[in-house]
Amino acid sequence: MAADPLLAGQPRMGLRERKKRKTRLAIRRAAHRLIAEQGYQATTVEQIAEAAEVSPSTVCRYFPAKEDIVLTGEHELVVESVLRSRPADEEPLESLRHLLVESVRAVLADDPEEMRQRTRLMVEVPAVRARMTETMAETSGLLSRALAARSGRAADDLEVRIVTAAVMGALREVTIHWAEHGQRDDLVALVDRTLDVLKGGLALRPAPAGGRAGAVGP
Repeated sequence: MAADPLLAGQPRMGLRERKKRKTRLAIRRAAHRLIAEQGYQATTVEQIAEAAEVSPSTVCRYFPAKEDIVLTGEHELVVESVLRSRPADEEPLESLRHLLVESVRAVLADDPEEMRQRTRLMVEVPAVRARMTETMAETSGLLSRALAARSGRAADDLEVRIVTAAVMGALREVTIHWAEHGQRDDLVALVDRTLDVLKGGLALRPAPAGGRAGAVGP
């Protein structure tokens, strides 16, 4: 498997961090397998802990809510440092484009079924969808601080917050759109095109002749 372009640029993990990552992966994989077998609601934290061979308290220490287990991946843990590592003169929107497109590409390459299950749950389970909105708001705050630091702005700069919030909101909508339409389209291409819509000042292209209303794909 090719090296992950996002994680590859991060500092090498020590033994303790590698053990933590191994535990997180075991918990997530156990959760996804159980959910695929018996559904989200029927799957308990206790069952996930048993399948991952850890205690329920360990699951809760790594993932405070059950929803976090299916929503949090390894890339979400490094987004701020990845963004800070981008060229200082790069436009903020292009830095965010790199981060999001490469993150989605890496997840799909590493475990496409996990991404498919995650997005199906976003559509089907209100608690997962609500938690996704919360975690995206938290991520938007991290990215805002990283962009503000790069540009010498205040950490709570309004313009930076608007840019990052718009991008994260767009990511939420394109992800849900992909799931609602059977996950048929190329999600990486959809994310890239979504960023083009923002870059173009939210201008709508003419609807394609004979195309379905609301289509985002090429």
